[in-house]
Order: sequence, then structure tokens, then C-alpha cells
Amino acid sequence: MTQLFILIAQAVTGAVIFIIALLLVAAIIGYFTAWYYAKSVYTPIIKGLETDKENLNKQVESLTEDVKKLNVKVEKLSEKISKLEEEVEEKDKEIKLLKKPKK
Repeated sequence: MTQLFILIAQAVTGAVIFIIALLLVAAIIGYFTAWYYAKSVYTPIIKGLETDKENLNKQVESLTEDVKKLNVKVEKLSEKISKLEEEVEEKDKEIKLLKKPKK
């Protein structure tokens, strides 16, 4: 076996092929090492972000319901305001009529 490596090392073409093969093996090992490292580091972070997203979506749903309720309340109050403004106008007319002197 060592004779095979010696023969490969003596030939320039063989040495180039051997170096390229070693570089490919090193690249594959580096790729899988980086992939497993990233997976171990970022998987818990991603799970945490997903739970945060679910909680925020629930909050958004509850807030949209609150907004709908408040919009209904605002509509009722605006109707009440318009009725009160009409009453004020009527009272103003009555006051003006009462203030006019009789001839």
C-alpha cells in the first residue's frame, strides 16, 4: 500500500489527483460539520421564534376583536352625539323664540 502512495507521489499527475481528492474529502467533511453545527445552534432559536410568532398572532386576533368592539362603541357614541346636537339646536331655537319680545 505504501508503494502505491510512493508511486502516486512521484508522478505529477498522480500528485495533483491525490491533492484534489484530499481537498474534496476535506470539503465534504467541512460541509457536514458546518451543517450539523448550524442545525444544532439555530434549531432552538427557530423553535423559539415560531412560538413567539404564534403568541403574537393570538394577540393580534384578540386586538382585532377589541378594535371591532370599540368601533361599534364609537358608532353608538357618535349617534348619541348627533342626537344631542339636534336637541341642543332645538333648545337654542326655543330660547331664541322665547327671547323675542312680543308686540
